[in-house]
Amino acid sequence: MFLEGKVFKFGDNVDTDVIIPARYLNTQDHKELANHCMEDIDKDFAKNVKSGDIIVGGNNFGCGSSREHAPIAIKASGVSIVIAKSFARIFYRNSINIGLAILECDMADKINADDIVSVDLDKGIITNKTQNWTTEVVPFPEFIQNIIKNNGYINSIKNSCK
Repeated sequence: MFLEGKVFKFGDNVDTDVIIPARYLNTQDHKELANHCMEDIDKDFAKNVKSGDIIVGGNNFGCGSSREHAPIAIKASGVSIVIAKSFARIFYRNSINIGLAILECDMADKINADDIVSVDLDKGIITNKTQNWTTEVVPFPEFIQNIIKNNGYINSIKNSCK
């Protein structure tokens, strides 16, 4: 699976209340969640993000509550992958469950906003096309790659039963 997009850069400890503010948790509508994604940290994110774009964060991305709304809002906004130095464990698992690709990368702080980055999920290769460098990360095992390719855990189970 190959992904490529423009980077939206955020720092350390981006919590789920910033990813999708609590005042919008009264909806399950994915499009509505996407309309408010990241608005408390970047008011223009929802109108500027394009399908395939990439979020890059620092340490502890997705900390805070265990709400699944946060990765849903990111995915529904069109983001293809979140790359961070580290993730809060519940955000990490929720992301995989809904089929949002995420990768931990020690080089995340070397990626800048507006860089064009490509990711080969199968091989665990991240290429910063703007800065002309490549790094390797540990790729997901095949069963997790299958969950992401099938757009989430439930779809992965459904498709394996066909």
